[in-house]
Amino acid sequence: MASLQGPRAPLEFGGPLGNEAERGWAGGPNGLSRVCDLPDLALVHVYVGRGGGDAQPQDLLCCDSGFQALVLTALLVGLGVSVGLPLGALPEMLLPLAFAATITTFIFSFLLYMKAQVAPASALAPGGNSGNLIYDFFLGRELNPRICSFDFKYFCELRPGLIGWVFINLALLVQEAEQRGSPSLAMWLVNGFQLLYVGDALWHEEAVLTTMDITHDGFGFMLAFGDLAWVPFTYSLQAQFLLYHPQPLGLPMAAVICLINAIGYYIFRGANSQKNTFRKNPSDPSVSGLETIPTATGRQLLVSGWWGMVRHPNYLGDLIMALAWSLPCGVSHLLPYFYILYFTALLVHREARDERQCLQKYGRAWHEYCRRVPYRILPYIY
Repeated sequence: MASLQGPRAPLEFGGPLGNEAERGWAGGPNGLSRVCDLPDLALVHVYVGRGGGDAQPQDLLCCDSGFQALVLTALLVGLGVSVGLPLGALPEMLLPLAFAATITTFIFSFLLYMKAQVAPASALAPGGNSGNLIYDFFLGRELNPRICSFDFKYFCELRPGLIGWVFINLALLVQEAEQRGSPSLAMWLVNGFQLLYVGDALWHEEAVLTTMDITHDGFGFMLAFGDLAWVPFTYSLQAQFLLYHPQPLGLPMAAVICLINAIGYYIFRGANSQKNTFRKNPSDPSVSGLETIPTATGRQLLVSGWWGMVRHPNYLGDLIMALAWSLPCGVSHLLPYFYILYFTALLVHREARDERQCLQKYGRAWHEYCRRVPYRILPYIY
């Protein structure tokens, strides 16, 4: 099978230290894969494009209906509640639902892995064809698995997890109202902040076409589990905490928290919009005056505006918002802060992967960019 699907890719997911760890727990490139060549577990992403052929983002016609899916789901849930659907009972079922979602991701990933065995070399992910069974199963072997024009990866990249997250939050708010007469201010803030975040992501769904998840990583267990199980059930931890541990929150503190979230969102949306506008049309008046560095590939690297402040200003905005989501829960327990701790580790790891790939792609131009913009995520600190 290897001869039909091209040369093996090196292990690269965790960097030098991560690669050593991967060789340890996965048995090296010639470990389990010598017995059975099973690579790709999958997530759920929808990418609508031309069926078959190379799995390249530029070949995929994106149906930007993520926000429409959110609105349609809201209408269906509202209709269900109007005819007696007990939305407030959902929080009691979170544990079995999370277990069912996890089992589903294993089954789905296995099926996608088997599909990848007959995929052409042009359809494989750059890093998911190492020959190491466990590594390839985890990271994903096929870049954009499809049936006809339906791309599973793009569909599930945002929609199932984010929409599920919002409605788990809503169910927790409804149950709190049933128990206490009305939702707390803290619960309203958490629901509002996270609904804004999800609505923004789905409104700008086409922006994921240039992310590492779409362009580089295969559709394996990492993405399948993350999108279908991890996101909805762990990202709702703040609302879960508030249901069982209500926190008093005065208006002055609530105003401060709202300001923190607004600052984070302003940075996050401003940086992403600037990048996306520049990619689509460098002559756009809003970005045409920004300073750039030419690269050997013909592309330009932004070195002013948001991207002249730090190398990943969108990550900075993300982390500021994550802090605002946790603050309504008080400081009596670490659990509501799990998200920001986990997300910090995730973004630092992703930033390191970004750096390696950009260095390989842009070479000297990237060195110059790093010299001009020395801070990665947090100005003057990191």
